[in-house]
Amino acid sequence: MFRVPFLIAIALTIAFGGGIWSTLVALDATIGFGAIKLGSWEAFPDAQTAQADPYAKSHRASAGKLIYASAEGLAFIASVDQAGERLTGNCSYRLTGHTPPARFWTLFAAAPGAAPPSAQSDLPTALNSRIVLRNSDSDGGFDIAISATAKPGNWLAVSTPGVFRLTLTLFDTPTAGSSGLIDLTMPRIEKTGCGNV
Repeated sequence: MFRVPFLIAIALTIAFGGGIWSTLVALDATIGFGAIKLGSWEAFPDAQTAQADPYAKSHRASAGKLIYASAEGLAFIASVDQAGERLTGNCSYRLTGHTPPARFWTLFAAAPGAAPPSAQSDLPTALNSRIVLRNSDSDGGFDIAISATAKPGNWLAVSTPGVFRLTLTLFDTPTAGSSGLIDLTMPRIEKTGCGNV
């Protein structure tokens, strides 16, 4: 008597649970379609526009992120170094080079899906274009150490021992509104050592 309703309840639980789980996995896997990959960095220029695909809109809604207009800002995310290995808090990295033209940029490290670091932290968990020290040569590039342990000069503290992502956001940049994103040069991320090195 109760066998058929019990089997239907199990089937519905599996169907709804599986559907919700697969949707959450798809939202965590990507921000949307139309990604542009530049070395270790990846950007989704259409994710914040009216032409965004349904995955990008859902990702934006579930994350509750501020939406920038196409010329206001563009976020680049790096999950791997130049060698293609995942970024991890157990290792140290060196970020060198230049950013594309922008009036202002910010850089922070956070675990995948985690919120940006708190501004109240005692450690330099975020850097920006106004506080970063530039190289003494005329090209104006920078050299940033990314590590859990303190380093001299520009140091971006990593608080997570596991994998993390770097987020470089360019504000008021002609890059965000142009179709020439492929020609940009992004900073290089090189591993300098792991463990106590």
